[in-house]
Amino acid sequence: MDTRQLAAFCTVVERRSFSQAAERLGVTQPAVSLQVRALEERFGQRLLDRSGRRVEPTEAGTRLYRNARRLLQLEEQLLEDVAAADGAGLTGTLAIGASTGPGAHLVPLLLCEFQRGHEELHVSLSIWDTHAVSERVAEREVELGVVGARRRHRSLAFEPLARDEIVLAVPPAHPAAGGTLAADDLRDETLIVMQEGAGVRQVVEEELRRAGLKLRGLDPKLELGLQESVKSAVAAGYGVAFISRTAIEGELAAGTLAAARVAGIEPSRQLYVVRARGRPPSRAAEAFLAFARERLG
Repeated sequence: MDTRQLAAFCTVVERRSFSQAAERLGVTQPAVSLQVRALEERFGQRLLDRSGRRVEPTEAGTRLYRNARRLLQLEEQLLEDVAAADGAGLTGTLAIGASTGPGAHLVPLLLCEFQRGHEELHVSLSIWDTHAVSERVAEREVELGVVGARRRHRSLAFEPLARDEIVLAVPPAHPAAGGTLAADDLRDETLIVMQEGAGVRQVVEEELRRAGLKLRGLDPKLELGLQESVKSAVAAGYGVAFISRTAIEGELAAGTLAAARVAGIEPSRQLYVVRARGRPPSRAAEAFLAFARERLG
């Protein structure tokens, strides 16, 4: 069986689009259509439903996708093993997903430094929320994920990677910038929070409860989704917000944001690597994790 046809089919299923699949594979859209049509002729069944706004796999297509992914991964592993036996350098693509906290600063810089030492390796980083990262790892669209919370999922394995400090982001001219703010003084601040379900918000709520406070009791006036909108609002002087330090390293270095501590509150969280259970790791993934752990030591 021509694995190029399977790769084209799987990419269409994952991207829900022939044009996006073609862009991902670096070929023309007609070439992808021909590969999929050849598969459908071989199996004698329609594998994709093209009638809606997005391309969706049929029942037969879903079964083929699951098994084709396994076959493609075995082929990848075979190539990896042969390359390792020859002492060859890292090649191919390392596809990683990261949630918005570690994906803002920590993971991109690690990947850039890692790729510099492996010039033949192509690195692809996608940013989603924690739930989406986990799902894409489970569906094997990306090999690794870096997230700020564990999920119960029988197809996934989570491994600790690093601790992530959560700080109070304040405008650079704020009196507490670089210093400490009393917990009771939070009531006098315009507190900006992330949306319900955000990992950082959950950690902060738990830490506030330990200190005898409740987030609602601080009367946050602004709930602005996830961290990019929160960072922008704080930098513009509209309030203060608890946020992952790894997410604002760039702003701290540039001086557009400052960090403060809140007395008696020391929120932090564990960052995790998430992998699909039963998926043999590629040499690139193993090498990157070893590199990241050494750097984050």
